Amino acid sequence: MTVRLGGGQGFYGDGHEPVEDLLAAGVDYLVCEALAELTLAILQKDRQRDEALGYTRDLPLYVHQALPWLVDGKTRLITNAGGINPVAAGRAVREALIAAGAPQVRVATVVGDDVRPLATDLGLPADALFANAYLGARPIVEALAAGADVVVTGRVADAALFLAPLVHEHGWSWEDWDRLAAGVVVGHLLECSGQVTGGNHSGAWWANPDPLRVAFPIAEVAADGSAVVTKPPGTGGMVTFDTVREQLLYEVHDPAAYLTPDVTADFTAVAVDDLGGDRVRVHGARGAPAPTTYKGLVCTAAGWAGEARLAYSWPDAEAKARAALSFIRGRATTAGVEVLEWHEEYFGAGAFGGPTVGRARSDRSVLEPPEVIGRLAWRTADAETAARVSHGVGVLGLSGPPTIAGTGRSRDGRPTQLLAVEPFAIDRATVDARVRVTVDET
Repeated sequence: MTVRLGGGQGFYGDGHEPVEDLLAAGVDYLVCEALAELTLAILQKDRQRDEALGYTRDLPLYVHQALPWLVDGKTRLITNAGGINPVAAGRAVREALIAAGAPQVRVATVVGDDVRPLATDLGLPADALFANAYLGARPIVEALAAGADVVVTGRVADAALFLAPLVHEHGWSWEDWDRLAAGVVVGHLLECSGQVTGGNHSGAWWANPDPLRVAFPIAEVAADGSAVVTKPPGTGGMVTFDTVREQLLYEVHDPAAYLTPDVTADFTAVAVDDLGGDRVRVHGARGAPAPTTYKGLVCTAAGWAGEARLAYSWPDAEAKARAALSFIRGRATTAGVEVLEWHEEYFGAGAFGGPTVGRARSDRSVLEPPEVIGRLAWRTADAETAARVSHGVGVLGLSGPPTIAGTGRSRDGRPTQLLAVEPFAIDRATVDARVRVTVDET
């Protein structure tokens, strides 16, 4: 038996159009991975405005797209879009199904990743805004075994979302480390949606036949864990040896020991065979027991930020930008504004590649940059103080170097609340004792 998984989302705000192609091509499971660590901070700001929020608000749209396949029993949907409020997310899914006239679709909600109530015992800050552990595939498998058509979770490790249906369908043992590792490889390849199908590709990215609609990936996974990564026929993007191997190592610190909640995966033995026709076979993963702890993420308030981006043209573009940022800093210091941290960047003059050289007017072998954008960011304890720094930016229009043009947030000067996120380790048993799965028929 082969299980067909579709990678329907790589981040909160991803494109929705390629999901239609996955569903039309036929997938047993549509898996939507919505949570980056930054995303949790975004959802926290939502929850601060409204306690009923804290999940990705485009979740009902994915449910609506998949609805015909959910009703027919052709496809099941798994997502961690519950964010830091999976209960509210599950409720939103149920409401969407009722409104669509599909009360028979069963929705499961996984909770228990929220460990903020244990902050004191865990040595975490008492004022933590959220603290969540990265769960594995087990509760999702439990939900599928209970007959759920839609599974909504909070903070679950990305690859675990894909591993769960493979364990469920193929009946893999939780101690079959090689197969679990193979499932993690599949999940890691699919979790970033269009990235494995040619998006964000470091190679011949210009060879993409349809850059306006890069396809999302499909994995055809056999019982032994081997898989073929492909895409819906007739769609944009490309699945090649290069796109797959690039994604395989994406965000992997140690390819020989990729730590997940379910298994420690060894990617170094993985073979990647390009079969042609946008089909790449992946096999050979090895696994070892999972770590004794789960990764956690804790969030605390970190002050407020302001930002100015000022563009200057040739000649002396970099010198103008540096003088302008120095002006803003000096004005704030003179006014006694308490800035906790400053950060400067100069785009066009080494922001990405380090300092440029040969810019002296006497050195005609290397031309000066035609334009430079100076970016100044600052952190303060409160919003009012951050805004005070912004007040000095506009003065540069008539009292600073010539050829100024403001871009980005420098136009309105509104400060932004900062949130700090830090990882921590937590005992698995402590977390597992709190995990619950509820399955409801709407």
